[in-house]
Amino acid sequence: MSVSRSRKRKIRRKRFWRVIILALFLTIIGGGTFLAYDLIYSANKATSEIYQELDSDKIANHRSEEVEISKDPFNILLVGIEDQEGGERSDVLMLVTVNPQTEEVKMLSIPRDTRTYVPEVGYNTKITHSYSNGGIESTITTVNELLDVPIDYYITTNFDGFEDIVDTLGGIDVDVPFTFKAQLTDSLKWKTYYEGNMELNGNEALAYVRMRKKDPKGDMGRNERQQQVIKAIVNKGTSFSTITKIDDIMEDLGANVKTNIPPSKFASFIKLYSKIKNTNIENLTLKGYDEYIDDVYFYIPDEDSISELSYELNDTLGNSTDSYTAEDETWQTDADQQENEY
Repeated sequence: MSVSRSRKRKIRRKRFWRVIILALFLTIIGGGTFLAYDLIYSANKATSEIYQELDSDKIANHRSEEVEISKDPFNILLVGIEDQEGGERSDVLMLVTVNPQTEEVKMLSIPRDTRTYVPEVGYNTKITHSYSNGGIESTITTVNELLDVPIDYYITTNFDGFEDIVDTLGGIDVDVPFTFKAQLTDSLKWKTYYEGNMELNGNEALAYVRMRKKDPKGDMGRNERQQQVIKAIVNKGTSFSTITKIDDIMEDLGANVKTNIPPSKFASFIKLYSKIKNTNIENLTLKGYDEYIDDVYFYIPDEDSISELSYELNDTLGNSTDSYTAEDETWQTDADQQENEY
């Protein structure tokens, strides 16, 4: 592979994982709203490539009871994998918590440079290193160590297929908020994005979601464009016009995705999606600060923020947990609360 080609691949893989994995997750569960049978059939054809069961013996606090998707609250860990010299690492981690009964959906992005204890290596390091030391089981155990929440399902991707998905759908329409130029990763040519409605192919959509420096809102503006593209992909993927393309979409996914969600449960996800598709996703934030330790950059998570997130996520899951009192920044167990009431 030529140097320029290798460089293009690295550029393509940078900083758009969140869009990719969330879009593929929503496409998987939403794509069958109008064509459940065909989606399940297509998913079963790709089972040998996609399905990868977890080794529960390697996961701390693994929940043994089976989750009933349409009724029980559950967590899905979305992981974007980046190939690096010497192995793979988790470039992006997103935890999605869903409660079908209350119709709550919460999403937490965990910065890749978050400094935390990684049980597989036995010391504090970047959470991104958890995958290269023990695979997905190590990453799940590390997230559990950080937040004290069970992980029921995961989806990983080394997704070079983002452009393929958009192109398979025949492109997507977006409402460009302002006029700007961005460099395309394949041709390295500059493309002008004009304010207003535009139709984008896969390569153009990739550049659209990656651009940050020219956005007056910075990261916030890029996040808004990412969410815009996610919605565009899901809307296009769940429309009647793409029914005949379900097999192609699943083929694009099958070559780049691993998950422990069995195809037999896809129908349950479809049923759940039809119930909560209009629910607003609540975005959660892991607060912290930047710090260099021995000349290495880390994101140091705030302990109070970890505690609050742990409580909120477990509360959404319906778990009995300690609760955080923001007014005096103290913790009380459920039993203590009852005692105080009397």
